[in-house]
Amino acid sequence: MSQINEEIILETLATVMDGDQNIVEKGMVQGLQVQDGHVIFAVVVPPSVGSQAEPVRKEAEEKVHALDGVLSATVVLTAENEGGQAQAAPQAAAQGAPQKAPQQHEGPLMPGVKSIIAVASGKGGVGKSTTTVNLALALSAKGLKVGLLDADIYGPSVPRMLGITGDPTSSDGQLLDPMVGHGIKCMSIGFLVEEESPVIWRGPMAQTALVQMMRDVKWGDLDVLMIDMPPGTGDVQLTMAQQVPLTGAVIVSTPQDIALLDARKGLNMFRQVDVPVLGIVENMSYFECPKCGERTDVFSHGGAKEEAELLQMDFLGEIPLDIKIRETSDGGHPIVDSDPDSPHAKAYTAIADTVWNKACEKLEAKAAAMPNIVQ
Repeated sequence: MSQINEEIILETLATVMDGDQNIVEKGMVQGLQVQDGHVIFAVVVPPSVGSQAEPVRKEAEEKVHALDGVLSATVVLTAENEGGQAQAAPQAAAQGAPQKAPQQHEGPLMPGVKSIIAVASGKGGVGKSTTTVNLALALSAKGLKVGLLDADIYGPSVPRMLGITGDPTSSDGQLLDPMVGHGIKCMSIGFLVEEESPVIWRGPMAQTALVQMMRDVKWGDLDVLMIDMPPGTGDVQLTMAQQVPLTGAVIVSTPQDIALLDARKGLNMFRQVDVPVLGIVENMSYFECPKCGERTDVFSHGGAKEEAELLQMDFLGEIPLDIKIRETSDGGHPIVDSDPDSPHAKAYTAIADTVWNKACEKLEAKAAAMPNIVQ
């Protein structure tokens, strides 16, 4: 396999025309990143053009993918107005409060995936990724076929937590094969860019890349796909909620008031786009000294449970603040896998059981609501 680089890619893209000028000369190619045969970039067009430029995006993707040495090509289409504000193409990023909207993807993103559960938080630093990974491992331990999509474009941490290294490959030359760690299929932007390289993308570029990562990965048959959502309630989260057929969402928060305020925003976002919220998890709920056994409520305690009652949603359980959870996650052997009989692992397992039962209830209710077709 020959070595691919930016110069070769730009030379190829210079053969893609938009009107009487190629897309490189017009400055339409932005955010180009190349790592070990995986290529990512955006094709930027004016908002007035929008989705009409899809043939240009498709041609650019096909020509780059056909290059010797390219394993995958992720090309996103985004629009930018004269003031430099990016908008999603083909649809504009929503402004203000989220609006209820139907799912807008064409055809099933992942036809073999039975259920999709998003794990979200209103703010960063609450242990959302650690919670997601341990819940995924607990579901896998139940005998379920589990996948995990690391949707945190700007801070992907799932590869490290699952102890996965290397680069994804494509066995059919069309779709990427997911990486596997601890029996869980996984895909992350962290596999496609250098670990220390920042992903400098506007929201619409990240939105399209996420949906494309779901569509262009050979997930196969899964009982559940867990999505580690980015923190916050911006356009990336809104797009995922609107365009991905989510079975439900889990909100992760720490007990203090400021985190709960942000968690409430996340809850309201999912409710406004008709995604069922399965419940809230209180992470870093308390600290128990490993030497003397004294318990300290570092970030207060019980706030998430009270918030759940106030918002009439289910409280899924609490996870303590413990160095073992941090060490095992950082080391690529999360506590549910490395010490399944520990109290902390059992806490994750109990929450996973509840989440899975609620997800099954949602799926059954959805199936029951479907009209019977009689021939």
